[in-house]
This record gives sequence, structure tokens and C-alpha cells, in this order.
Amino acid sequence: MWFGQPRGLTVLFLTNMWEQFSYFGMRALLVYYMTKQLLIGQAQSSFIYGTYTACAYFTPIIGGVIADRYLGKRRAVIIGASVMALGHFMMAFEPLFYAALAAIALGNGLFLPSLPSQVGDLYRRDDPRRGWAFNVYYVGINIGGFLAPLICGTLGELYGWHYGFGAAGVGMVAGLLIYLSGQKYLPVEEAKQATAGASDRTGFDRHTIFVLLGIGLCVTVFRAAYEQVGNTVALWADSGVDRAAGSFEIPMTWFQSLNPLFVMIMTPPLLAYWRRHIHRETRASLIRRMAMGAGIVGLAYLLLAAVEVVSGAALAGWAWLALFFLVFTFGELFILPTGLGLFARLAPPHLGATTVASWFLVIFSGSLCAGLVGTLWSSFTPATYFLMLAGIAGLAAILLRGMSAVADQAGDEKVSAEAD
Repeated sequence: MWFGQPRGLTVLFLTNMWEQFSYFGMRALLVYYMTKQLLIGQAQSSFIYGTYTACAYFTPIIGGVIADRYLGKRRAVIIGASVMALGHFMMAFEPLFYAALAAIALGNGLFLPSLPSQVGDLYRRDDPRRGWAFNVYYVGINIGGFLAPLICGTLGELYGWHYGFGAAGVGMVAGLLIYLSGQKYLPVEEAKQATAGASDRTGFDRHTIFVLLGIGLCVTVFRAAYEQVGNTVALWADSGVDRAAGSFEIPMTWFQSLNPLFVMIMTPPLLAYWRRHIHRETRASLIRRMAMGAGIVGLAYLLLAAVEVVSGAALAGWAWLALFFLVFTFGELFILPTGLGLFARLAPPHLGATTVASWFLVIFSGSLCAGLVGTLWSSFTPATYFLMLAGIAGLAAILLRGMSAVADQAGDEKVSAEAD
């Protein structure tokens, strides 16, 4: 047991921790690598970044179905992790750049829906720990996100981009080895029942489908702003921020570690607070929590817009960027783990990976929108651009608030009673 959770949860989040290490390590370098090494223009680099991120979250839609119907979750994770590791190592060779991105996206399609869907399988349907296990899981995977820019980013920025990409590949291999060594702590997959009735395989009621679709559309809008932290905000950290700390200049990739660091710091107290109110949670209350998170992220972008206005032609102090990540992450914790948890908890039997894959469809559509929004960076002043991002996040908050009102009118039942 770890934090009162099954040992299998530790195996799963350590596996995903190293996968996130490889992903965030590569992501911390990607836009800089394209603009500085491959000499691709900013608008095209931002679009490639957004398209790659979108494709990496589109393939899980197909991968989730393949895992549920054919491979099973364990084999899907093993095959997916192996292909992703190959893709990360391919990133060390410039001629293989696009092929490497494609390999990572394809491997991610099998890996991503199959791993988190196993979290719910660790618990009985009536286990109260099941709901907030995803927040614990979210902390674990952010350890990888914290370490990645510090290790991969530093290697790439100071010693050569290919060393950073190679380190990301090593991290993916480490995750695969942990998963293989922890098999005895993971739940045994139920045999597929070919004769099961259609109602046993679906189990979706009309209201649940409406909730999932509505949340998906709202989060799509939100991610158009959210995904800029590794794209245009990273470009601003390089060109618009004074990174001097005394005689030491902070590497630009290090700021990407602040988001997962704050996730690890802030999640435990938030979990403690939410756990005390777990028996009063409904779909509507959880959607209101998500709306609050989107609004807080909007405030974070408003902060950057104000800093740009006040700074004028001078570079902004790096402490303002750190404060941005603090506010940004606080809002993120209200919306993204909650949304993933809702999708997983509302999944019917035999469709766990497929339902979680639909959450990654939301990330696909949001990332694609983020890539398009990123192409506008060079067309506006930073202050105007950040104000636009604040408006996008604010719109998501308004839409989510409307969704919660609809859920209230529907006479929402407690999530713990209906899903757990």
C-alpha cells in the first residue's frame, strides 16, 4: 500500500512517470529544436508542434478499441511503450525527424488509453478510494514531467539536442521495464465474453453520453489555451524574459519543470480537502470544479498580459513567469484530473480503455486548435496574444458552468453512487 492505495497504483504511475519523462523531455526541446536547429519558421514550428501533439492523442481512439477487443490492456501497453522508445531514439537523427514523430504518436495510441484505464480496475466498484486515485496518479506522472526538462532539456540545450532526445528514449525504456516487473500487482484482465449482450457491453445512458460530449467540447476549447505552455509561452520564455539570477542564466527549458513541480506540491492539500467532501460529489459539482479551473487558468494568462504591458520594451522578470506557472497549475488541477476521472468512472464494463480513449480525443482536438492558435503568435504583441488566451480559457469556464447548470436541472445523482 502507498498513501492507502494498492501497490498496483504505484506500478502504474511509475510506468507513466517515465513515459511522461520521455514525452515532456522531448516536448521541452521540440519547438526550440525546430526553430534553432532545423531552422523552421515560428508559425510552421508551432503548427507542427500542435499537429504532433494532436496526432499523439488521436491514435489512442483507435488504440483503445484495439486494446479492449483484441490485444488486452497489458499487451497494448508493452507494444506501445516499445514503439515509443524506438521513436524517441529516432529523434536523435535529423533525417528521421518526421518518422520519429509518427512512431511516437502510433505507440502512444496503444499505451495511453490502456494504462490509466487499469487504475479503476484496481478497486471494487464501491471502493471510495477509486475516485481520487486519479489525483494520486496525476501526482506520480508529474514527477516525470518535472525531471524531464531538467535532464533532457539541459542535455539538449547545453550539450546537443540529440543527447536530450536520447535521454527521453532511455526514460521510455525504464517505464517499460517497471511495468513488466510489476505485473503481479496489476489486476487480472477479465476474459472477453463473445456472447455477452449488447447492453452489457455498452451501458451508456443518454444523460451520460450528453455529459461526456459536453465536457469534451468544453475541454477542447480550454486546451487551445492550455497547450501554449510548451509552445508560445516557451518561445516567450526565450525571447521576452530576463532569465538572469545573479551571474547565472536560467536555461529556458527549466521553466517547463515548474508546472509538474507545482502539481506535486499542491495536489496533496487539494486531495485532502476534496476527500472530506467526496460523499457530496455529483456530476454537476465536479463540472463546476472544472469551470473554476478554466477560469483560474484564464487569470494566469491575464497576469502575463499585464506583465507585458507594465514591462513595455524591457524584458519581464523571470519571477513573473514562475508566478504564472503557479496560478496556471492551480487551475489545471481543478479541471484536467477531474475530467479524466469522470470519463474513467462513467465507463461501462468492457469499454474502459475505449472510454478513456475518448478523453484523449478531446486532447487531440484541443491540441490541434492550440497549434492553429500558436500560428498567431507572430501576428500580435505578446500582451494582446496572452489576452486572447485568457479569453479562450474564460470561454471554456463559461461553457462548463452552463454544463453544470444542465446537470443540476437533470436531478443529478451522486457520482459515488452511480459510478463506483
